[in-house]
Amino acid sequence: MGLSYIDTSALAKWYLPEVGSESFANWMQHQDETCISSLTTTEFRCLLARRQRMHLLTSLQVQEIYAKFQQDCQDGHLLHYAVSDQHVLNARLMIESLPDIALRTLDALHLSIAHEISVSVLATADKIMAQAAQELEMDVVWF
Repeated sequence: MGLSYIDTSALAKWYLPEVGSESFANWMQHQDETCISSLTTTEFRCLLARRQRMHLLTSLQVQEIYAKFQQDCQDGHLLHYAVSDQHVLNARLMIESLPDIALRTLDALHLSIAHEISVSVLATADKIMAQAAQELEMDVVWF
């Protein structure tokens, strides 16, 4: 099946009960290799903090969820790729090459990383990112 890159919007569905969590869990069970980036790690921690500030998660829940996430990374369930300056440059070039898509900075960075490591599939719950990935001829699974 190959390598699948998971952006933060999709990854959240693995750890938090959201619309699409069940379909994401089913999809995950059929993947050979899944990966994220250091950007995903930071975005995921930010997402948990935001939900805590909104009183949707307690401090203890945030600690438990993030510990589970870190364990999944350590156990190799989520392969990890570092963000480089080249990814940042390529993200800018992607934004320039897709003038009709309102691609956000961090989403372009995710796409740059996924493109460089030649993933088979990009998993996202972000419609704009999915649209950009399809324009870049990536296979997309949208949740």
